[in-house]
Amino acid sequence: MSGLRVIGGKARGRRLRSVPGDTTRPITDRAKESLFNILAGDLPDSSFLDLFAGTGSVGIEALSRGAAFARFLDTSRQAIETIRHNLVDTSLETNAEVLRLDAFTLLERPPDRQFELVFVAPPQYKELWKRTLLSLDAHPTWLSASAWVIVQIHPVEYAPMELQNLTEFEQRRYGSTLFVFYEKNEA
Repeated sequence: MSGLRVIGGKARGRRLRSVPGDTTRPITDRAKESLFNILAGDLPDSSFLDLFAGTGSVGIEALSRGAAFARFLDTSRQAIETIRHNLVDTSLETNAEVLRLDAFTLLERPPDRQFELVFVAPPQYKELWKRTLLSLDAHPTWLSASAWVIVQIHPVEYAPMELQNLTEFEQRRYGSTLFVFYEKNEA
């Protein structure tokens, strides 16, 4: 997909490199624009966790639009190299951390910071979004008091989940992209 770009904020219009091969599924501009219209009021000065980051497009968009910090996780060496390249190309690397690490390994650790926004877009049809949500639910100390977790899946993957610390509050569908929004329950 050669059309990958930053669509808003200080890096607007900058082209992003795609991860070679077909291991990632970059978000469409339409879906990304819609997502960031929803998140607009919550982005400034937030900490953003991009799990299964792929190209880094979503976390980079968050930084471009005013997030104070973004952490990118992926297990693929090519994805990590692509994210680093894209961060340098957009001049957003200063407030970013890129880790070649499994999301579940990170979430099992004691948190070194809390995140206001967590984006979960794992490889499709492997139930990884459910496993990630359960892990976040089991380790709510990674989440700030008003945190949102946004899951991006294909609509056929969706199923309601029983969670203790997170509550689903919204769904938005854009073609074959479904965003499911969860918020942290008040203590």
